[in-house]
Amino acid sequence: MRPRVKICGITRTEDARHAAALGADAIGLIFTPRSPRCLTLAQAVAIRAVLPPLVSAVALFMDADAGQVREVCASLQPDLLQFHGGEDDAWCRQFGRPWLKALPMRDAAPVAPRLARYPHAAGFVLDGHAQGQPGGQGEAFDWSALPAIDRPWLLAGGLGADNVAQALRTARPWGVDVSSGVERSPGVKDARKLEAFFREIHRETAAQDRH
Repeated sequence: MRPRVKICGITRTEDARHAAALGADAIGLIFTPRSPRCLTLAQAVAIRAVLPPLVSAVALFMDADAGQVREVCASLQPDLLQFHGGEDDAWCRQFGRPWLKALPMRDAAPVAPRLARYPHAAGFVLDGHAQGQPGGQGEAFDWSALPAIDRPWLLAGGLGADNVAQALRTARPWGVDVSSGVERSPGVKDARKLEAFFREIHRETAAQDRH
């Protein structure tokens, strides 16, 4: 079965349309000022409006004010929230929407105990950045060191068309999450890189299905 694909750091409607047409299951809209891909609420609403049915909009935050999250939820109506900071389970739950918790994997503690701190998460994003950094750094980590994970999770960090097949073979993730690996510049996706990324996913999925 093909892994789910999330294209993160979308800032333009044309990139959202193209990602959806290629088969993206979700797009990420970033509301973290530290990120070069940070959006205004008006930009995000315009991007949300062009998404076809069954393509999820994910709103990303990092140690945000709860009021900001509620404002985004009210205007954008995201399908999922994603939290990248030091938020705990109770804080993430307060908004009444399904949410993903991103966990930094560079120089980090063992995964299993950290996953256990978020019993109400709909899923996780395991990213290659270090603690305290936002995602989208384009840094991979040792995929072979991951334990078995019994909840949906996305592999992120340093992915691109050149290594996504290897990542799928090694880590066997529920899904993949890519941002900088399909960009021309921060927030501006490259159509050819997007197409190559999906092409490699389909090729590897077909190869796995044959075995």
